[in-house]
Amino acid sequence: MTGIKSQGEKRLVLASGRAHPELAREIAKELEIDLLPTSAYDFANGEIYVRFEESVRGTDAFVIQAHPAPINEWLMEHLIMVDTLKRASAKRITVVAPFYPYARQDKKHRGREPISARLVADLYKTAGADRLISVDLHTAQIQGFFDGPVDHLMAIPLLADYMRTRVDLDNVTVVSPDTGRVRVAEQWAERLGGAPLAFVHKSRDVNVPNQAVSKQVVGQIEGRECVLIDDMIDTGGTISGAVQVLKNAGAKDVIIACTHAVFSDPAARRLAESGAREVVVTDTLPIPAEKQFPQLTVLSIAPLIARAIREVFDDGSVTSLFDGKA
Repeated sequence: MTGIKSQGEKRLVLASGRAHPELAREIAKELEIDLLPTSAYDFANGEIYVRFEESVRGTDAFVIQAHPAPINEWLMEHLIMVDTLKRASAKRITVVAPFYPYARQDKKHRGREPISARLVADLYKTAGADRLISVDLHTAQIQGFFDGPVDHLMAIPLLADYMRTRVDLDNVTVVSPDTGRVRVAEQWAERLGGAPLAFVHKSRDVNVPNQAVSKQVVGQIEGRECVLIDDMIDTGGTISGAVQVLKNAGAKDVIIACTHAVFSDPAARRLAESGAREVVVTDTLPIPAEKQFPQLTVLSIAPLIARAIREVFDDGSVTSLFDGKA
């Protein structure tokens, strides 16, 4: 017999960046492991230094990083951590980016524009990533930007299960904030027992970022409880405007459900004053105390990410977590 047979077993390690350590600790707790001991700091000029304090040779390494503001700093730290793992001989490196950076720049609206979401995928690959895990991508096409397996997790089951306890299922309508998310709204409607759908017609000037005008609602919402869904809330202008359109059209109540709480100023104030009964989000991004408000409910995404990590490590099926619809 030629060669040498290894007697070792697979080893999973979970490393975390500094952007959202609370989420990483929750995921590690769900997996019943400790986070990989890491030394990370900034030089005086802003350069980032990362070193792992234990050997990662031959490991199945998962490196998690949230991407709140300043997004470029945390993206760079994420890339450096991936490069560190590659140079330390990790066997497989999986990037865990619950909120995918630059996801809104997934296509060209006009000439001479970048497709920055593709650039980010290329950066991860060049740094040494073998696989990518993310939650509720802005558009599903981003999965094709990364040259390797992509596990696209969905927060709909988590959010919808909570929503079932907050609304009258016989008098609820699922509302998409625009025509682009109607397909997602259909999945929501199925989860809420076949609820009817509506969407808000809005216009957007491609020359002006973070600004859209909600105009009218298409669908029957008068006297009904409305679940207004979206993948992310940045400055809160679009979603707050949609709440007002729904209220003006006779909606009995409005609850906002969103995966990624970006909450750039003045989002917290806008949402608090929007007239929505509740704003339900997940903790894919950290929400500092000054951006929280009475109507806000934050659900933990850690159990979902931990289950996905475990399936990947065990060579199982991530799709099975979503009834085969991921």
